[in-house]
Amino acid sequence: IQIGGWTGALDMEVTSNKLFFCSWVHHRVPVAHREELYHILRMTGPLLLSRILNYLLPFVVTMFCGRLGNAVMAGYGLASATINVTTVATGYGLGLACDTLVSQTFGGKNLRQVGVILQRSIIILMLFCLPCWGLLINAQSILLCLGQEPEVSSYLHLIMILLQAMFLHSLQVSYLQNQGIILPQLYAAALANLASGATNYILIYWLDLGVGGSAAANTLSQIYICVFLFAYIRWKKLHVKTWGGWSVESLQEWGSYMKLALPSALMKCFEWWVYEFGGFFAGMLSEDELAAQHAVIMVAYITYMFPLGIQAAACARVGNALGAGDSSRAILTSKVSLGLAGLVLGSSKTVIGLIFTSDERIIGLVSQLMNAYCFLQFFDGLVCVCTGIFLGTGKQKIPAVANFIGYYCVGLTLSVTLMFAAKLRVLGFWVGLLVCVVLQSSFYIVVIFRLNWEKVTEEVYSSGSGVTRGSSVLLQWPFHKINRIKSRNPGQLIIIIIIIIIIIIIIIILFQAPFKALKVTVQDKI
Repeated sequence: IQIGGWTGALDMEVTSNKLFFCSWVHHRVPVAHREELYHILRMTGPLLLSRILNYLLPFVVTMFCGRLGNAVMAGYGLASATINVTTVATGYGLGLACDTLVSQTFGGKNLRQVGVILQRSIIILMLFCLPCWGLLINAQSILLCLGQEPEVSSYLHLIMILLQAMFLHSLQVSYLQNQGIILPQLYAAALANLASGATNYILIYWLDLGVGGSAAANTLSQIYICVFLFAYIRWKKLHVKTWGGWSVESLQEWGSYMKLALPSALMKCFEWWVYEFGGFFAGMLSEDELAAQHAVIMVAYITYMFPLGIQAAACARVGNALGAGDSSRAILTSKVSLGLAGLVLGSSKTVIGLIFTSDERIIGLVSQLMNAYCFLQFFDGLVCVCTGIFLGTGKQKIPAVANFIGYYCVGLTLSVTLMFAAKLRVLGFWVGLLVCVVLQSSFYIVVIFRLNWEKVTEEVYSSGSGVTRGSSVLLQWPFHKINRIKSRNPGQLIIIIIIIIIIIIIIIILFQAPFKALKVTVQDKI
């Protein structure tokens, strides 16, 4: 035992030496902390780059849209905002359950179950696309009723199909990064950006397809990144150990999955929607206020990518540790992740104010807003990393409830008061959010360090796959006889899925009639 322990300590020392060469660090930072920091940084770097490349995909589409005129640009902006608020935020939130389950199951070395969890996630998100299509099909009538231009609202019909590609790619990323496989998504994102630029040029300039070409290029850019990542997984055989073929087992235990997915979706939606409210309120003030708000949002999106990278690394490392029954490593990962986030965010907050517009009418507003945002960025980054720790432990309900109370009962209420009653205008929105994230980050840190980690580890480890058996029966009852089907009969599995899809399509068609009547009424008024 002593030889084994000495060998393990030596391995940790060698691992940490790959990153830390300074003797001052060696004497003051314990070996275990250096080793954990090495693993987190090794994941965070590629995750940060891949997220930046993912951000460039819609950025390229926006640049080409701007060449087609204000109507197309406005249509793309409205379509993006509508899809993000109504469907993408919810879909991404539902997919976060895959992060929790894959990280815990992989940590427990139950490799074949990882593939089953991925299959279950794919089926649930593809079924979720059906009501999303129903909403987007009728979105034009709704937007016309709200006073939007027909050319602006019609863009939504042309980009509906990108939802499947976006959701599938998010699940691919969850599947890989929670096994500690990071680089493939970076390669796929780089290739997708090259293909997206070429596609936009061909469809918009060469073939002169106009708004249809822009929508097709936007959809194809999401398909590219999904297909490229899938091809890399197949080429390098990254799926061999965890994929046992399609199984009817993926149609079971939906209740346990949804028990994690629904709080995750609420958590994500509450966070995304509050910033949309900020843009809406800024637009009520003036165009300059709205432009300044948009500039700060763009900076916030870029700077938020680093804590997002740490969040993903923390989720994977904490989940792996809990799945392996190692509560001490889960606690260590939480401490190191929070320390790293605080160090980096605290040292970079003064640099962010250098990236701005040269417009004299807006630069003063932006500079004023950055005084609040530089402080908000630090605490918001801590909230982000804490959320990753909660995802790794399967405690999504905590941030879901905290996001609602923090963002809406405290943050948004205070923001509206400061914007209009106190006449701080758009600065009041960011001051209100600052108060919110300070309270949230303090609450999260207290909860994390007061968690009964031994109990959490025992719950995850005893379940074997990160799923609590018999927890919730939601969505399990249609498949109570599924065990009679041969475990890996893809033909019968496909038939069951097709029947479910047909039922949902019929429901969508039945609900279209009221929206068609609404559309006719709106057109008559126009």
